[in-house]
Amino acid sequence: MISKFKPSWMFQDIYHVSPEFLAGNHIKYILTDLDNTLIPWNQSDGSAKLADWLREMKKYGIKVIVVSNNSYSRISQALTDYDVAFVSRALKPLTFGINRAINQYSLSRKETVMIGDQLLTDVFSANNSGVNSILVKPLVNNDGWTTWFNRFLERFVFQLLKKKYSDIHWQ
Repeated sequence: MISKFKPSWMFQDIYHVSPEFLAGNHIKYILTDLDNTLIPWNQSDGSAKLADWLREMKKYGIKVIVVSNNSYSRISQALTDYDVAFVSRALKPLTFGINRAINQYSLSRKETVMIGDQLLTDVFSANNSGVNSILVKPLVNNDGWTTWFNRFLERFVFQLLKKKYSDIHWQ
């Protein structure tokens, strides 16, 4: 059961996920969480660094789609300055949002990765959906009240993963 929480890869943040790494692993599609993955949870928009990263992915032909538990209005406001598709109310850790994105945009599961900052939602839903997963560290060290309990449990799950798998490490 603990294997359902094991990310395929772990990076410091999305900016360390390069198109070359993705291409080398046959990844053509990125599904990504929004809060604390692309932008801090307590901000309403992104940054120039995010815009550069998205441009780089597009240049290499890698499609980026946000899959978030947030509302349509929260996501659309955050992505106003970017040409990025999204799925709102994804209901992670359930697989509905990831499956909706895969079906709606005709993605290949083998060529898709889900990037997120939470083991209990992003990684778990990716693994149960049959797509690769990348765990990134949260962009800020605090969370909204809805995430606090997940972070508490996540510490224990992460310790179990480190005990069972010797290849758990940040790249």
